[in-house]
Formats: sequence, structure tokens, C-alpha cells
Amino acid sequence: METTLTEQHKVATQQAAQNTVLSILLALSFTHFLNDTMQSLIPAMYPVLKDSLKLNFTQVGLITLTFQMSASLLQPLVGLYTDKKPQPYSLAVGMGFTLIGLVCLSLSHNFPMVLVSVGLVGVGSAVFHPEASRLAHMASGGKHGMAQSLFQVGGNAGSSLGPLLAAMVIVPFGQFHVIWFSVAALLAIVVMLNISKWYLSNTHRIKPKKVALELDRPKLSNSTVIFSLGILLVLIFSKYFYMASMTSYYTFYLMDRFHISTQASQVYLFIFLFAVAAGTFIGGPVGDRIGRKYVIWISILGVAPFSLLLPHATLFWTAVLSVFIGVILSSAFSAILVYAQELVPGKVGMIAGLFFGLAFGMAGVGSALLGRLADATSIAYVYQVCAYLPLIGLLTGFLPNLEKKK
Repeated sequence: METTLTEQHKVATQQAAQNTVLSILLALSFTHFLNDTMQSLIPAMYPVLKDSLKLNFTQVGLITLTFQMSASLLQPLVGLYTDKKPQPYSLAVGMGFTLIGLVCLSLSHNFPMVLVSVGLVGVGSAVFHPEASRLAHMASGGKHGMAQSLFQVGGNAGSSLGPLLAAMVIVPFGQFHVIWFSVAALLAIVVMLNISKWYLSNTHRIKPKKVALELDRPKLSNSTVIFSLGILLVLIFSKYFYMASMTSYYTFYLMDRFHISTQASQVYLFIFLFAVAAGTFIGGPVGDRIGRKYVIWISILGVAPFSLLLPHATLFWTAVLSVFIGVILSSAFSAILVYAQELVPGKVGMIAGLFFGLAFGMAGVGSALLGRLADATSIAYVYQVCAYLPLIGLLTGFLPNLEKKK
């Protein structure tokens, strides 16, 4: 009888722990939603800033470059440091930088001040993503792909909502009204402080580095691991250069080619970004089931037919193709990130920081270069060039199958 009671107590404890894990994953997804909603306001404001400050496409690209580089350069360093010394309250600190950046952006009346403002938002992102990704890994219960996808889908849902909110609030009422979104930053800080309490009491979930290396290291040579990481970085380049063309210049492309209004173009950008959010959750769970290599292959190379058709489509079919592109391409990142973490076990934060940082960096560099290309040629030519980027997905064939190697 006593044994039965003990077993029942163990089952109840396990179920309670599982509920706690799910609540943390949902809270992380929600904070990612708020974080990326605020970040997505920056590209959504480009038409407003371009008109009010008389900017050219090169300057628009420099805004993205400043934001993305301030985020990308710091993220691997933050991840490396927190691998050694976890910082439970760093999430709230990072959101504090985002809050200050938003307030400054609402008051920016010249180009240099805009750069400073978006740089502060980038610092907030750099602090947030590595630790939040580690928390998702801790709370995953072993389902790392599912946890990363749930975390990512919150961010992508926020990214899709930003342009719609900008079209409703900022475009008709002006740049200053971005300050209202500081309320979302304050809400995120409150939620993050509660997540930090769980983090403090569950640091035992973090595997010591030696244990992680013994249990999780795939049977691959160091040269194979380095080569595989190199391929993953090139695939990130392909994905985020193409994403930069859509997030930074899609509204300008639609206005230039189809002569629609700024607000209408924001709605089409929302459709694309909503498709990205909807497709995000696919990559992780499917990767857990069939293998991440195959998800990476499909999600990058599979975009090519649609990206090649996009520059030649009507407005209706442009919207339809953008949905397919968003859904397919968005499944890549969770699979790439977890694949890289499996290649280098014991360094969850550093790998998350490296890949999040590279994603932000590639988006920033891509935006700057594509803006320069648009000024030198035309916005339509940018999409003709970017149409070939998904073909780089052919390199996925050189990645080892970790499921078979384990």
C-alpha cells in the first residue's frame, strides 16, 4: 500500500513538473511575441521615416544594418558568457534596453538619432535571445525541436503583427505614436521577472558540460563538425538575405510595381509575415520525428520555385506566392538551430547566440547591400537577383544524418 502511494506521488510530481514546463514554454513564446512585435515596428516604419526624413534606400538599409549588427555582434558573446554563468534576470534587463530604444525612436527627428534608437533595440534583442533559447532548451523535456518551434512561433507571430499595427497606428497618426508600444515592453518585463524565478529554482536542469559531451556528442570527427557548421552558416546566409529582401523592401516593391498605397502594402507584408509565423511551428516537431536534415533541405531548397516565379507574378499571385515562401522558409531556423546544438552539445547558449546573431547580422548586411542595389538599379531588380538564393539549399546534401550517427 505504501509503495503504491509512493508511486502515485511520483506520477503526480512528474505531471506537475510537466505542467510547469509547458507554462514556461508558453510564457517564453509570449515574451518572444512581445519582443518581436516591437522589433518589427522598425522595418514597418520605413515608409514613414523615408518620407519624413527624406531618406534614400541606402539609408533605409543602414537603419536595418545598425539594428541587426548591434544585435548580432553581441549575441554570441552573451551566449558564451551565460553558458559559464547563467543570468536569470538578463531577460528583463534586455527588455529594458528595448523600452529605452522605443521611447528614443518616437522622439527621433534626424537620421543619426534613428540609428541610436534602433541600436538600443538591437542590444535588447542580443541579451534576450540566447538566454530565452537556453530556457526553452531547459524546459523542453527532451523535445528540443518542439520547444524551439514553440518559442520561435511567438516571435514570428509578433513579427507579422508589427506591420499591421504600424498601418493602424503609426502611418495615420505619425512617428511619435510608437511610444504607445512601450506598454508592451513593460508587460514583457513583468512576465520575464516571473520566468526568472523559475529559472533560479531549476538551474539543475542545465547539464554540466562534461555530462552533455558524454551523453549527446554525435560520433563525428572535429573536421566533420566544423564543416557541417560551415554549411549551416551558409544556409543561414541564404535564408536571411532572402528574408531581408521581404521584410525591408517588400512594401516598396509592391508600391512601385503595383502602385498601391502604403497602408495596403503593410497589409500584404502582414500576410507574408503571418505565413512565416504559421509555418514556424512545423520545422521543430517534424524535425524531432523525421530528422532535421530533411526539414532543412525542404525548407530552403523548396522555396526556389516560388521565389523564381515571384518577380513575374500579378499582385494577387504575388500575395499567394509570398504565403508559400513564408510557410516553407520559416520552418528552417528551428531545425538548423537544434541541429547545430546537437553537433556541439554543452554549449546551448553559445550556439544559440551564434546562430541568432548570424541571422540578425545577415539580415542587416543583406538589407544594406540590397538597398544599395535598389538605388543603383531598381527595386524590381532586387527581387530578380534574390530569387536564386534558395538554390543554395542544395548544400544540405553534404550534412551528416545525426539521427543515424547517434
